[in-house]
Amino acid sequence: MINPPDCSVVVIAYNDAARLPRAVRSVLGQSLRNIEVIISDDGSTDGTERVARGLARQDRRVRYLRRDANSGGCGAPRNDGVAAARAPYVMFLDSDDELTRHACKSMLLELERTGADFVTGQISRLYEWNGRTQRYYPGLFARRRTVEGIAEEPEMFLDSFSTNKLYRTETLRRLPFREDLLYEDHVFTTELYCAARRFAVVPWVVYLWHRASEEADSRLSISLSVRELDNVRQRIRAARLSDGILRDNGLAGLVPERQRRFVRQDLRVYLNPLPSRDRVWAEEFIALVRPYLAELDRAAFEDVDPVVRVCCRFVLGGQADELVVAARSLNGPKAAPRFAVREGGRTYWGTTPAEGLEITSLRMAELPYSAARLRHEAAFRREGPRVRLTIRTYDPFGVLTANPGWSAFAQFGRERVELTPRGLGDGSHLSEVSVDLAALGQGRFGRDSYYDPKVSIVRADGRVTSDRVLVDPAAEPVKVPVPCHEVTLGPEGQAAFLRVRWRREGLLRRAAPWLRGARAELVRRLSGSALKLRVYRGLVRIVPPREDLVLFEADVGAGYTGNPRYVYEELRRRRAPLDMVWSVAGNRRNFPGNARLVRRMSWRYLWTMARAGYWVDSHGLPLAYPKPAGTRYLQTWHGQGVKTVGFDAPDLRADFAEPRARWRAAVARWDALVMPSAEFERIFVSSNGYEGPVLRYGSPRCDVLVHGDDEAARRARDLLEIPRDRRVLLYAPTYRDRAKFSGRSVRADLARMAEALADDWVVILRTHPVERYTVPEHLRHFVRPAGSYPEVNDLMLASDALLTDYSSLMCDYAVTGRPMIFLIDDWEEYRRVERGVNHDLPAIAPGPCVTGTEELIQALRDLGGGAAAFTARYAAKYADFRRMWCADERGHAAARVVDAFFGPAAGLPAGRRPVTTSLPGRPP
Repeated sequence: MINPPDCSVVVIAYNDAARLPRAVRSVLGQSLRNIEVIISDDGSTDGTERVARGLARQDRRVRYLRRDANSGGCGAPRNDGVAAARAPYVMFLDSDDELTRHACKSMLLELERTGADFVTGQISRLYEWNGRTQRYYPGLFARRRTVEGIAEEPEMFLDSFSTNKLYRTETLRRLPFREDLLYEDHVFTTELYCAARRFAVVPWVVYLWHRASEEADSRLSISLSVRELDNVRQRIRAARLSDGILRDNGLAGLVPERQRRFVRQDLRVYLNPLPSRDRVWAEEFIALVRPYLAELDRAAFEDVDPVVRVCCRFVLGGQADELVVAARSLNGPKAAPRFAVREGGRTYWGTTPAEGLEITSLRMAELPYSAARLRHEAAFRREGPRVRLTIRTYDPFGVLTANPGWSAFAQFGRERVELTPRGLGDGSHLSEVSVDLAALGQGRFGRDSYYDPKVSIVRADGRVTSDRVLVDPAAEPVKVPVPCHEVTLGPEGQAAFLRVRWRREGLLRRAAPWLRGARAELVRRLSGSALKLRVYRGLVRIVPPREDLVLFEADVGAGYTGNPRYVYEELRRRRAPLDMVWSVAGNRRNFPGNARLVRRMSWRYLWTMARAGYWVDSHGLPLAYPKPAGTRYLQTWHGQGVKTVGFDAPDLRADFAEPRARWRAAVARWDALVMPSAEFERIFVSSNGYEGPVLRYGSPRCDVLVHGDDEAARRARDLLEIPRDRRVLLYAPTYRDRAKFSGRSVRADLARMAEALADDWVVILRTHPVERYTVPEHLRHFVRPAGSYPEVNDLMLASDALLTDYSSLMCDYAVTGRPMIFLIDDWEEYRRVERGVNHDLPAIAPGPCVTGTEELIQALRDLGGGAAAFTARYAAKYADFRRMWCADERGHAAARVVDAFFGPAAGLPAGRRPVTTSLPGRPP
């Protein structure tokens, strides 16, 4: 062969004519062009042969192999493909999946760079019914690395796939796949790990594992045919063979690690859908699995989901009913147990403490009331046009007992239905309610929609805790017709929780796509940004501004906060004769009830912008919209600190003319700029090309931090349910420009912190608005999520110390004089390739700079052991930091800014003119 391919991709197929072209295209479209595709057909009886030969005719890189009869597994067609491969490297692909575009090239380069025996990369599940993707155990692939043998990282046994790897062809010819069992890849990868002296791991997605619903795909893959008990037998057989391979290769010490993979992953495949199986299936499943579970080393059950461990206990005990109850807590709402018992500071599933039933690490018994867990199980039946529900509420952690005077209601969409629970002898409560589905919580007319009813328990003080409702997975759904729609109530998901679906029917169903398309086109035409901008530009030419109208906006309409809030409140305090309107982008609940609101970017908003005599803003009113002649714009900005800003920040420092010109025009609209400090002025003015007047009076939002507000602090602690005997750490990390919405700004190990500090501290987690992070339930006893809390000042006042990284919040917090700790484990990356900085934070930080969670825990212990000593250690740097950023914060910035900018309009004596401070060399 003159020019052999660089990589051979073996695509195995069986009766998959429809999806085979997609798989092959994902290989032919690889950025590595010198590639061959070997379609290894395992004796298909549909049109697969015709499709495959057609693909081979279309592209000479495609070759076709065919077995005369189906082998019953994946091992034989893979071995056939390896035997025919002409390249030095091989990958495998199933006909219903895809490779990502750079999979082959990136892994080949990695293998050659590292000299590894094989390279493995991230798999991502692609759920075909909704298009969403989910990475498989992303922690395994979190970093790029070379592993010196499986003993160095035995957790990699979780990666037992053959399809997400690039191999040396010679290796595969020494280690053929077994052809006499399913799950041959489990056995093969165990042999591979034993043989490999080193392997490489890459963090990027190389393989898209398509997941079709059972309803959509009658030919399910082996891994999805889990309802067949022979599938269970085959998986157990593969597990036993894998254990034996480790022992035969002198790696008996790794057997518990591989067995932990069986408990964490393989067993979970069958436990997840177990609630929908009948009792006979559950009993037969127990009979098959119990002997192997009994063989496992105790270490195999360590670091496993506690509920999975509980399920294992019930399998070993042959308790089918209890197993089904526990399995329903693995998915969906992850329901609480029916009963639990606490003993010696530990929590156990059920009514008796026993080995294998401990669930302490879930921390369900320690949750704040609003996050407390109850279990609601319901039966339902149709009664004419109505549905009667009988709801049994289990209180495993004594929440209801500890909070007398509670009441209950069921929430159906937007409607409440009051409940009258009665107590039962075992501590549970029973409620009955009749509902008219056609009248409760209906969806939007002409749309398919759904909602999940919840049962809510209201404490005497008005605080609410809610949980979804479990129902019998085999329950027949109730369907109620309403005009043009059908409402269905029934079980949903593997855990079988209650869901109400609202589905359009009849003529409306046929017409809805057209109506929706027509409506979308009408909305596009009438609400398009280009049309709005044209209309606005026309308005500002012909409509004079109103001198008494003020438009306020904070955080691009996200809330009632920041400097604009405190300027607004100062004007309200003075009863200024002004008509003040707030811009709101979404959540209206955080605004005062008497505030006038206008939806951001609506037609009324544009009319208000065109008519307002004053704009007051903290970020930037819509950039392309010019300021009307006669309107005065007060830019209050939203923070100061070490990060780069303006034209020095990542969004604008690239040499792209259009965004830079747009921002330069936006800055030119400002008539005055609130200037919190001389250092801020030094950096911000030049970084943004601002040339207008500045108001050097401090930040209006910091006035309350200067004076304090005990009521605000008490309110924050109360709303976040923080016990009085706990100290409060406000954790406020900033986002990473290259990882927005990823959750990666939360770099502290909160679980490790909880283990060490939960008896003394509570963490208020205030993530940045462009971040997405969900606090795991098992940490809610220690961490209070407050990303959506309406006013960050309240959180600062309620806290005893601040943990941050590079957030501008540090400068406001310094006003309080309270301790600060800085977690800057990515300092070099942040300052060199991420956002960039104007100051050397480790040199100026008014508190310890730590690079890991253990250092952080020690710093908090030092603080807890003696705040005075901690403060004294950093007193000099703290004083310098305050002089740099807070020297002008004297507690009356809002009043002075109002005087300077609004003058007589704010109620000043007649004839008194606003006072502004100009930049050097510029007239006021």
